[in-house]
Amino acid sequence: MQRTLAVNVVLATVIASGAQAAPAFFPPETPAHPVVDVLHGTTLTDRYRWLEDGKDPAVAAWTRAQHAATVQFLDRNAPPVPGMKEELTRYFDRDKTDPPLFKHGREFFQRTKRGEPQAKLYTRLDGREILLFDPIALDPSGKTKIGAVVPNRDATRLAVGVYAQGTERKDFRIIDSTTGETIGPVITGLESFGWAHDERYAFITPRTAETDAKQVPMRCFRHRLGADRASDELLLAVKDAKDYCAVYEPEDAAVTVFETGDFQSNTLRIRPLGATTDPMTIYSSDRYRAEAIFRADRIYVRTNDHADRWKLMAASYAKPAFTDWVTLIPEQSSVLADVTPTSAWIIATMRDDVLSKLVVHDLAGKARRELALPEFGNVSGLAYDLDADRAYATLASYTAPYKVYRLDGRTLDWSLVWQDDPPLDLSQVVASRVYVAAGDGAKIPVFVVHRKDLRRDGTNPTLLHVYGGFNIGVEPFYLGSYAAFVNRGGVFVEAGVRGGGEYGEQWHEAAMGARKQNTFDDTIAVAEWLVRERYTSPAKLAVEGGSNGGLTVGAVITQRPDLFRAAICQVPLLDMVRFHKFLIARYWIPEYGDPDRDADFRWILRYSPYQNVRAGVNLPDTLVVAGEYDSRVDPLHAKKFVAEVQNHPGQVSPFLLYMDFDSGHGTGKTQQQRVVDRDFELRFLMRALGMGGDRG
Repeated sequence: MQRTLAVNVVLATVIASGAQAAPAFFPPETPAHPVVDVLHGTTLTDRYRWLEDGKDPAVAAWTRAQHAATVQFLDRNAPPVPGMKEELTRYFDRDKTDPPLFKHGREFFQRTKRGEPQAKLYTRLDGREILLFDPIALDPSGKTKIGAVVPNRDATRLAVGVYAQGTERKDFRIIDSTTGETIGPVITGLESFGWAHDERYAFITPRTAETDAKQVPMRCFRHRLGADRASDELLLAVKDAKDYCAVYEPEDAAVTVFETGDFQSNTLRIRPLGATTDPMTIYSSDRYRAEAIFRADRIYVRTNDHADRWKLMAASYAKPAFTDWVTLIPEQSSVLADVTPTSAWIIATMRDDVLSKLVVHDLAGKARRELALPEFGNVSGLAYDLDADRAYATLASYTAPYKVYRLDGRTLDWSLVWQDDPPLDLSQVVASRVYVAAGDGAKIPVFVVHRKDLRRDGTNPTLLHVYGGFNIGVEPFYLGSYAAFVNRGGVFVEAGVRGGGEYGEQWHEAAMGARKQNTFDDTIAVAEWLVRERYTSPAKLAVEGGSNGGLTVGAVITQRPDLFRAAICQVPLLDMVRFHKFLIARYWIPEYGDPDRDADFRWILRYSPYQNVRAGVNLPDTLVVAGEYDSRVDPLHAKKFVAEVQNHPGQVSPFLLYMDFDSGHGTGKTQQQRVVDRDFELRFLMRALGMGGDRG
């Protein structure tokens, strides 16, 4: 017997999402063209399936009309905040040098000068700064961005990948690293590029708009530089787009590595350089991952194989199989987030209650000491220049700009090599780490950032930022454009909800697949805690998240619309019943489940935001943001969800679609467009939360 579940069938009492009535919003008309599916015995009616076809002129016209209506609404009801756009302009559109890349003792960096739409690539030689690559010269519209810089072993040549309009599908050019001169033809339509050991060849992974649209499984080729692509040699091909492949030759080891896997697990195989024999499998699992660092004398492997918080193992080239691996750093109470072997030490980046610390081990794995950081901050990244034997640590905090320190691989001495100098004043802002109990007792780490003069009286405008997926944990970052909100009295909250990697794989798996609801329950628990502790109230609380975080936002506002006054839902996944059918989304099946399987479909249907819009229930003021050229999450999710909410009985609060027509998954924007977009988002937020816009 079939069960019937239409998109709008549940009647409920209209729930007000704020203390004050929102301004009326009259969206453009959206015709419904119902499509009825029977999936695993359940009947679903999809009224806006037609919006999935982004190439349809009717969809393009609808999208333009929706965006125009959003801009008109915001201009009318959320006027410019005094001084804010100027602040954002000074922050985004300024002379800015990005953190440098060091290779073979050479330094490369990207720099944007005020008024330029995109960053250019430079190097420093003998005290002189030399422009190597200018994407603006390639595309004067400013819509083309440098997406990858891959130096060869001695840094005499660079493979520079660029993409247009945020697609992340790159065209690579080989350039001379001292003159910028292009060497050979452009290698178009790639996901990745890696130098072969002899540097006459490269390992490439093709990716085009067509392969994304058709969900063509990944393939890995060996390409002779300068030769026609028709002569490329196929080395690996996976059968399902949920899997990946990679082929590479480490700089310091005489092997070719063949890797396959999915998001959760992998297989590693190796063979000697130049050999044509079948590679030897050194690791294979359908549950765990092994991330190898190949050095001249041994293989280091960070793995979660029977180690939720990860451990470090090692192997010899004489006996490289997993059965002969030895443990150097066993699993500990802290998460082993990264390892950096130098000439004399192993530097372990440990995440201890979300914050990082560096622990020095000798090459036998024995812990020697915790390495004091050169100043207060969280290590958000550690890169290593093998030939120079130097590591480069990026330090971050909510109130201090990013800095990069060089760490000598033998003496472990620190020296400052780069720092940002943004024109922001955060001297009156403080950050703290607290813990919130989830409904089942789990301890959720939460960062709370606000002005020093905060009064916990329940009236503070508060923005709760969430992600909760893919083993990606929260960590401190420089507030940047959020400073405009916090300095005007807002409270910024970052919650490490389950699904992330805050406490290792167990924390991640606690909100995967059938347990995904834990992400949303944790978010709701943090929101309720903020109200209970009188930081804010539902009338002053907003929630924000992007990508997987956009799914989190969509889920919590459909499940608990009474708890939030507003939401910003960026580049989101929202129709989870059909997510796996578009672009690269099959790769996420290990995270969410496969809707084509009966059991997976049932747990996905219970939370999928698009299928859980309830008639008669008013959702909070919401700004849904998407990129027309998003090559990860198809913007159809944003379009369908907005159409469904706008046209269901009971929706009173404005539900807005804001489209970036020249960007992708939050990527590829010009500096000037970043100012415009962020200004609109913050104006929307501050209007909804009743902020006057005055700085303290």
